[in-house]
Amino acid sequence: SSPLTTEFYDREGHLLYRLYEGRNRSLTKLSELPPYLIQATIAIEDKNFYEHNGIDFLAIVRAIHYNLSNNSLQGASTITQQLVKNTLLTPEKTYTRKIKEIFLSFWAERIYTKDEILQMYLNESPYGGPAWGVEAAAITYFGKSAKDLTLAESAFLAGLPASPTEYSPYGSNPEKSKERQLNVLRRMVEDGYIASSQAEDASKEPLVLQPQQNNILAPHFVMYVKELLSQKYGSRVVSQGGLKVYTTLDLDLQDKIQDIVKDEIDK
Repeated sequence: SSPLTTEFYDREGHLLYRLYEGRNRSLTKLSELPPYLIQATIAIEDKNFYEHNGIDFLAIVRAIHYNLSNNSLQGASTITQQLVKNTLLTPEKTYTRKIKEIFLSFWAERIYTKDEILQMYLNESPYGGPAWGVEAAAITYFGKSAKDLTLAESAFLAGLPASPTEYSPYGSNPEKSKERQLNVLRRMVEDGYIASSQAEDASKEPLVLQPQQNNILAPHFVMYVKELLSQKYGSRVVSQGGLKVYTTLDLDLQDKIQDIVKDEIDK
């Protein structure tokens, strides 16, 4: 598919933000990535990745039981299914698409090795904003190559693909990205990848995030609108669907009010 840029405007047609994804991508090899990053990804996304044949029926049963018990939704897609969905299928939520996803995942496991599938997943997954693939994500968020990530940084990035908008540290609820990181570390301990003491040390390590590089006007408002649209249509439609989003914001009035408030506070 050819991703198209989504544009956000104020009520007068002034451009606030051009959102594009699928272009800032740098490929990396699985052998070059730190073990923590691979382990964190498997722990939070698909703990039985190396055991199933593309479909994890045990995870489906667990998800159904969880959803019925907690009156909420928990997914059961494997890493293979997510790769197929991200690269070959549309984001529509229909039974037909799900059946296609299952069949394609089944065959992908017969065409490619597990490591090849995991490498493709890490190179094709959305990590928020223009960052697709873990190498671009590492540079975007931490200003370093993925091979140099610490345990804390690896756990942080591993938690993003499930919902890049919801867990974005640049979004309207940046605290959710930290909560997600802690959840990843907990799952790594449960699966035996790291010790509790390592998880505790990683949770206390300060995450030095790079400032956002994209030019954006009224950033909090735009990210709020983006989040609403992602909840309704899915993040892939919003980031790649070529939408023209006209909002209620009056940018000129907003700028004047901000100047007045700043001037009064300075006094």
